[in-house]
Amino acid sequence: MTDTPTPPATAREWHLLSRPVGWPEPENFALVEAEVRTPGEGQVLVRNEYLSVDPYMRGRMSAAKSYVAPYELGKAMQGGAVGEVVASNAEGISVGDHVLHFLGWREYAVVDAKTAVEVDPQAAPLSAYLGVLGMTGLTAYAGLLRTASFKEGDSVFVSGAAGAVGSQVGQIAKLKGASRVIGSAGSDEKVKLLTEEYGFDAAFNYKNGPVSEQLRAAAPDGVDVYFDNVGGDHLEAAIGSLNRDGRIAVCGAISVYNNTEPAPGPRNLARLIQTRGRIEGFLVGDHYDLQPQFVQEVGAWVRSGELKYRETVVEGIENNLEAFLGVLRGDNTGKMIVKL
Repeated sequence: MTDTPTPPATAREWHLLSRPVGWPEPENFALVEAEVRTPGEGQVLVRNEYLSVDPYMRGRMSAAKSYVAPYELGKAMQGGAVGEVVASNAEGISVGDHVLHFLGWREYAVVDAKTAVEVDPQAAPLSAYLGVLGMTGLTAYAGLLRTASFKEGDSVFVSGAAGAVGSQVGQIAKLKGASRVIGSAGSDEKVKLLTEEYGFDAAFNYKNGPVSEQLRAAAPDGVDVYFDNVGGDHLEAAIGSLNRDGRIAVCGAISVYNNTEPAPGPRNLARLIQTRGRIEGFLVGDHYDLQPQFVQEVGAWVRSGELKYRETVVEGIENNLEAFLGVLRGDNTGKMIVKL
């Protein structure tokens, strides 16, 4: 093990200065120097090595009441991060250990040890604990298997299928015996990735024509499960192709996150009556009881190479904001990670 460097007196962190209206702008944020504090009782100081940027963070920039508290103005923002412990004032966590925590958007973080999760850099690359083996992976696992009640033989449609969650949903469905897996993505390159690398049976570029028409062509026998990362026209199309007793798990609605007016709802909800269909929203935080089972099952697939994953890595904390905006634009393939 290399010697752990002495922490600096100050380090950089991103603050939210004002709440974005519509698309976030650089003037809503600032990268500032902040004091690196000594950990108090039960705390550790972590030198962050990888930071996560995720679509849900856009919601925390608004003051609207939601399932998680808004970011505070003039204070460091939060998000998933993994790094090395450089000072410890807590039982059970030593200097040199690596931990996963939720004080991202900064170079150094003082973390309550009880909220930190130790991770093993020998078992998987550190960045994997922010994606395929982290919150995004558990989101895919819980949403497909528990919320959508996936069963062997189901036909599955996933939107945002080249993203960190969507790509894992499709592969888990295939590994669990789906009869057909269809994905939508925003570029021809991503469509090719879905069918050639991730093993989707069919995929389409939603920019190439009406989603409902492309979905009907890709799933002529309809779909039993729709995993929704996008909302909007994708949700309406899925309802239109839903089979009897079909299930829709609503994970996200990235197509409307920056809208300043409410998006129109699907116009065909009455179709749920004839299909006896079910739409259910979910949050990964309600399913942490699945974590041990998830890490065991998905970890084995990752090690065997049966489950493939991609990361889009942006270097430097100064580029953290641009990486986040890139996620909203769909620039990433797989999990967007910032490497410090």
